[in-house]
Amino acid sequence: MSESTQDATQSEKKIRQRKRRQGIVVSNKMDKTIVVQIDEKVMHPVYKKYVRKRAKYKAHDETNTARPGDTVQIEECRPLSREKRWRLKNIIERAPVL
Repeated sequence: MSESTQDATQSEKKIRQRKRRQGIVVSNKMDKTIVVQIDEKVMHPVYKKYVRKRAKYKAHDETNTARPGDTVQIEECRPLSREKRWRLKNIIERAPVL
């Protein structure tokens, strides 16, 4: 096999990396679904000041293990419903039980 065909087969085998985000669970009231809030600081293009940006994502939690306040990692996946495009990867830190 020549080098050009080897490179082509390796590039075809390369799997796309999925996006991962880390955030805090805000709600788990839906069945097998959690709402994760992700906070990040973004520099304003004109004023060069850091602005806090928040986004909420609905993520699939197959076993209903995440609780509000937990720090979790979510991963991008195929659309599971109208609004769910993320899946719970793992729970990084548990929130204290009150």
